[in-house]
Amino acid sequence: MIQYNKAVRDRIPDIIRASGKECEVKVLAKDEFVEALAQKLQEELDEYRQSGDVAELADLVEVVYAIVEHKGISMADFERLREEKLRARGGFKKRLLLTWVREGTAGPK
Repeated sequence: MIQYNKAVRDRIPDIIRASGKECEVKVLAKDEFVEALAQKLQEELDEYRQSGDVAELADLVEVVYAIVEHKGISMADFERLREEKLRARGGFKKRLLLTWVREGTAGPK
């Protein structure tokens, strides 16, 4: 028996049982679910960083969507927030790496 103790997608228990295996699942309380999603987010990020597989990004986004939904934010509002940040701060198309910032007296001219 392998212990997992991690959040899984809704159909995973059915898939496991269909393969002839047994499993145990429990429904988490809201506060437990928040923590489990945070752990899952890190797990999916680690898997992407190790493999570079775009399919892992799909898993990462699915966890993000679950967190957004759990916080009671609609996908439309979330997308609006993303777009506002994009307009205000830009995206990542220029491939920039900030190397340092110095405190100084020179301000915008």
